[in-house]
Amino acid sequence: MNAPRNGSDRLLRIDEVKLRVGLGKTMIYRLVGQARFPPPYKLSPFASRWSEREIVEWIAPVKDGFEGKKRRW
Repeated sequence: MNAPRNGSDRLLRIDEVKLRVGLGKTMIYRLVGQARFPPPYKLSPFASRWSEREIVEWIAPVKDGFEGKKRRW
């Protein structure tokens, strides 16, 4: 679950995206619809994949809380 190496970019299935971001499929698609989450790439009518690089970039600013709240230690 590390960031892509050497500029490579894997395409992730929804199950791996769910594990990485800690959200369910419905919430992910809701956020995509609100333009608050990277949209998937449609490989076929039945296959969608997400860019690992885009998911890692999305996670970085929300680490402190989904609504931007700072974590307290």
